[in-house]
Amino acid sequence: MEHVMNSLAGLDNFALYFAISVVFLFIFKIVYAFVTPHDEWKLVKEDKNVAAAVGFGGALIGFSLALSGAAANSLSIIDFAIWGVVAIIAQSLAFALLRFTFMPKIAERINNNEVSAGTMLAAMSIAVGLLNAACMTY
Repeated sequence: MEHVMNSLAGLDNFALYFAISVVFLFIFKIVYAFVTPHDEWKLVKEDKNVAAAVGFGGALIGFSLALSGAAANSLSIIDFAIWGVVAIIAQSLAFALLRFTFMPKIAERINNNEVSAGTMLAAMSIAVGLLNAACMTY
């Protein structure tokens, strides 16, 4: 029984970090919608746009990777929240980088359901998320 109680000793911290992480996912979705010129939710839900689903799914995965790095390496809840905001900014910049350098017509291509554009957006978002998480291992 002692093993079980020792294992559950960190349950309150888990719940707090997890709840904050879920809130950060919602915040990221809102920020990402402002950064992108296309409406991912409409494209995915109403238009069944595969390119938008792949791109936005990759953005969520990339952000979650970065957020997991922040959670694993934070010294406190405040530290985690600060690095969570940094992760949102970095992931938003990833879209801007792709849009204004490598693929200036990415939004138009995603609107046109070009899966290759959504795949490149997902790959860039995941790559930035991995780098972001690795850089948070100070």
